[in-house]
Amino acid sequence: MEYPKEVLERARRVRFLLLDVDGILTEGRIIVDSEGREIKSFFVQDGLGIKLLQRMGLEVGILSSRTSLPVAFRARELGIETVIQGELEKGRLYQELLREKGLRDEEVAYMGDDWVDIPVLKRVGFAITVPEAWPPVKEYVHYITRHPGGRGAVREVCDLLLKAQGKWEEVWRVFGG
Repeated sequence: MEYPKEVLERARRVRFLLLDVDGILTEGRIIVDSEGREIKSFFVQDGLGIKLLQRMGLEVGILSSRTSLPVAFRARELGIETVIQGELEKGRLYQELLREKGLRDEEVAYMGDDWVDIPVLKRVGFAITVPEAWPPVKEYVHYITRHPGGRGAVREVCDLLLKAQGKWEEVWRVFGG
């Protein structure tokens, strides 16, 4: 797949991929069973993309305005150490994260799809959303994935980052035979 030059330039600088959950890592549905337990569906290929990024030296984190036990469980399963949940003011939390990690805006990619994501999307070096994002969000991003949220959008971005940073060949050497 061919990417615009500006997208590749932004992707080359990324050291940290920060992800919203509902609508990005999931299709955006919240299922609650008769006991009040939340159920989420995660796409396995997105998970493998995250693991590949980590293996190639990039860090991945989660920034969600909702608090969800399934998200915490999935993050642990994937080895995601930075998990911030339950706060609508994502811009403030993002600023704190930059300080903690010693990162600059241009070193961060963020995937979000709704109003609460805009403050972060406006700041990061590589702002990304999905095709079904709330329409105003699309005005603040550098890249809109071809795949929908919860169905390969995260994997698409992981592959893009690996290709832009020249790590795709190493992934193939290790896993492609």
